Amino acid sequence: MNENGLYHFLAENNLPYQRVEHPAVFTCAESESHRPSMEAVSTKNLFLCDKKSRRFFLVVTACEKTMNFENLAPQLNVSKLKFGSEENLEGLLGVTRGSVTVMGLVNDTDHHVELWLDDEIWKKETFLCHPLVNTATLILSKQNIQRFFDITGHEIHLFSA
Repeated sequence: MNENGLYHFLAENNLPYQRVEHPAVFTCAESESHRPSMEAVSTKNLFLCDKKSRRFFLVVTACEKTMNFENLAPQLNVSKLKFGSEENLEGLLGVTRGSVTVMGLVNDTDHHVELWLDDEIWKKETFLCHPLVNTATLILSKQNIQRFFDITGHEIHLFSA
């Protein structure tokens, strides 16, 4: 599914959002200057896998946090984590580096990717995420992002960053 397909999916499933267009951003630092001025979690999304690339993870935390893979791996019940390949990222979530987003789970129809959310950010009420491209940001309520995960069949696993 592409960006337009995602908007159709969100409308079809009555998942309201606000959309903010901006220049392409590839990092949290770049996105900060284009972030809507409101109380919301600006997410950092990491596409990871175990050392043998048999399990895939979408790990979501706040932009201002640094992830320690050695501390995270045991929480995900793996011995070692690494970044997933560009090929697997495109094949499973339908996005490229710089556009990794929870919205990519709409393309993971076979449920190969496990969703892991930072327990601290999951307490927040509003989230910012890319709509499969890095030239816009969607603003979604926690309730609607939770419904998105339910509709796409992705169980939320929580971790401590």
